[in-house]
Amino acid sequence: MVYTFARVGAAISMRVEDFFVQGRRGWVRLHEKGGKEHEMPTHHNLDRYLEEYIAAAGIGEDRKEPMFRTTRGRSGELTTNPLLQSDVWRMIRRRALATGIKTEIGCHTFRATGITAYLKNGGRLEIAQQMAAHESARTTGVYDRRSDEVSLDEIERMGI
Repeated sequence: MVYTFARVGAAISMRVEDFFVQGRRGWVRLHEKGGKEHEMPTHHNLDRYLEEYIAAAGIGEDRKEPMFRTTRGRSGELTTNPLLQSDVWRMIRRRALATGIKTEIGCHTFRATGITAYLKNGGRLEIAQQMAAHESARTTGVYDRRSDEVSLDEIERMGI
């Protein structure tokens, strides 16, 4: 969700075949709201993460099956059932708490983090809008957290 600005629904609806190579580059096909399909090249880190995940999970031949799946009980054995949004939210919360993150984070946190990082590194709002599959640049702007950091830096200037 960070590297593609994908909504959680688009991420969990991916099939194994939705990660593919075009030219010499990895691409993802995201199934967005309203039945829209959105394809984009993968960041080199995401490319590696998805390749390693598919290999470790042993799902490379299951092209039509869900990319991200539930497990059978606590066995770690993958089913062919896709993760639900609520599963993803609970996973994020568990992992955040386990690492000591006290801030309430959820699925949209990753979308905002990706968009903010892209913009901080010189990306353009119009391109972020396209990558996030937003109809309006105003919607994309809601995910831009750069001003949060500026105000925190300014608060810390108080030398009391």
